Amino acid sequence: MEWKGRRQSSNIEDRRTRSGGGRRAAGVGGAGAIVVVLLALFLGVDPSQLLGGMEGGGGTPDGTPAELTEADRQAGDFVAVTLADTEEIWANVFRDQLRRSYTPATLVLFKEHTPSACGGASEATGPFYCPADKKVYLDTAFFTTLSQRLGAKGDFAAAYVVAHEIGHHVQNELGILGKANQIRQQVSEAESNEISVRIELQADCLSGIWARGAAREIGSVEPGDLEEAVNAARQIGDDTLQANAGRRPMPHTFTHGTSEQRSRWFLIGLQSGQIADCDTFSTDDL
Repeated sequence: MEWKGRRQSSNIEDRRTRSGGGRRAAGVGGAGAIVVVLLALFLGVDPSQLLGGMEGGGGTPDGTPAELTEADRQAGDFVAVTLADTEEIWANVFRDQLRRSYTPATLVLFKEHTPSACGGASEATGPFYCPADKKVYLDTAFFTTLSQRLGAKGDFAAAYVVAHEIGHHVQNELGILGKANQIRQQVSEAESNEISVRIELQADCLSGIWARGAAREIGSVEPGDLEEAVNAARQIGDDTLQANAGRRPMPHTFTHGTSEQRSRWFLIGLQSGQIADCDTFSTDDL
């Protein structure tokens, strides 16, 4: 993915050097953090349900400001460029397909932990979108987890993660996310999980629309990039994550979709480019 030296989004809230000043979830780190990442990914829960609400605003455990390494700075620049691409692509899609303007999300960069309107965010929860404050929360250490632990290597795989979370923002802007989550609160756990799968697969499809725009409008896609994104979608399917965690895949617990479903819906968005074709709520063929 060609990203160095390109335009960066101004909708970045960088909390990575703030003093901690708050409490952290006890006993989460190292291998334990990876376990929680896997749980967050395939259980589809609010991160605060796994770690509890956390106070403070990033930084190190003793409350001193964190120092950014060169790798941190590079990762921050990469995310800012990717976010800028999503903004350009979705502004065009909203204008051309919906005849309306697109309001971008804010992306919060943090190290280790930070508060959100949806509960505590930490390096262990993985990235997520909070509809209450319309912000994406991301510790770029997750990219290392994605590559080394989850088997999804490459910068376009990391960009897919950002695009997927922005896909949830697009759902929120369209009024889809709020309605779906409202229904989830009124039905059984099994029915709630089914709705969650449709939410996540639609976000995968929307991220495919982003990938199409990155290739055709921005020209930032290099050979092998799209394959990296498809592989990332496969590696974080519920069935694959449960199997890799030593569990027998249990479809009734799925909240994000199978590897086949996630990669297929990404490809639907990539090939179509149309929001209407990402309607996972009106089909029986997920």
